Amino acid sequence: MLAIRKKHKDFGYRRMHKELGKRDFLVNKKKVQRIMKELMLQVTSFSRKSRKYSSYKGTVGIIAPNRINRRFDTSIPHQKITTDTTEFKYYEQDQSGNLQIKKLYLDPFMDMYNKEIINYKITKQPNGVTIMEALADAIEVTNDCQFRRTFHSDQGWAYQMKAYGAELKDNKIFQSMSRKGNCIDNSPIENFFGLLKQEMYYGRIFHSYEELEQEIITYIHYYNHERIKEKLNWMSPVQYRELHSSPSLAA
Repeated sequence: MLAIRKKHKDFGYRRMHKELGKRDFLVNKKKVQRIMKELMLQVTSFSRKSRKYSSYKGTVGIIAPNRINRRFDTSIPHQKITTDTTEFKYYEQDQSGNLQIKKLYLDPFMDMYNKEIINYKITKQPNGVTIMEALADAIEVTNDCQFRRTFHSDQGWAYQMKAYGAELKDNKIFQSMSRKGNCIDNSPIENFFGLLKQEMYYGRIFHSYEELEQEIITYIHYYNHERIKEKLNWMSPVQYRELHSSPSLAA
């Protein structure tokens, strides 16, 4: 258990139990829970909350209909994609030695099929150019889907841009938007943001953009390739995709 915890600091007793089973250790859940308590291996990072970043600036462009309408599940990889922007803070010293609060922004695209982060951009400030670059990357990654795709988001200003909607239309992709101020309409990506911040951000202080950026990159790789989920039959998003997708998608 100590070796597993060293690599998977976020594992509660359920995922610890499944990981032990994969390593041929046969022990029931209650015993795993008891031993973790005795060894003080309970997860303690799920505590702090912060105000959610909002990119909503009113109606500044085109509002797409809510085509997803909370129908997040799909058996087809790369068919339903969702995105959003979230904000992080770090500290830098100015020339006088005083600490200044700086901000970093993450723009990921998630495949609702297996909750995998298929691509993302990290920047010092939200901007349309970066959003469009991330969108182009997501379109390229999902071009192997043989069904018409739907790209979902909230009503943030960037997703209302004429260029954003036109890029989706040119690629024969449906655009979908959550209702105003309704985060549940985009809960898959919101849940990812919660996990990301609880497991690598809250309770820590970052002293440079580069330090925080690298931690996010490392976590996303871990989340995609190693963080197992009960809804994915205790596999990571990538493991699930590779097992259930066709050879062309698993490559």
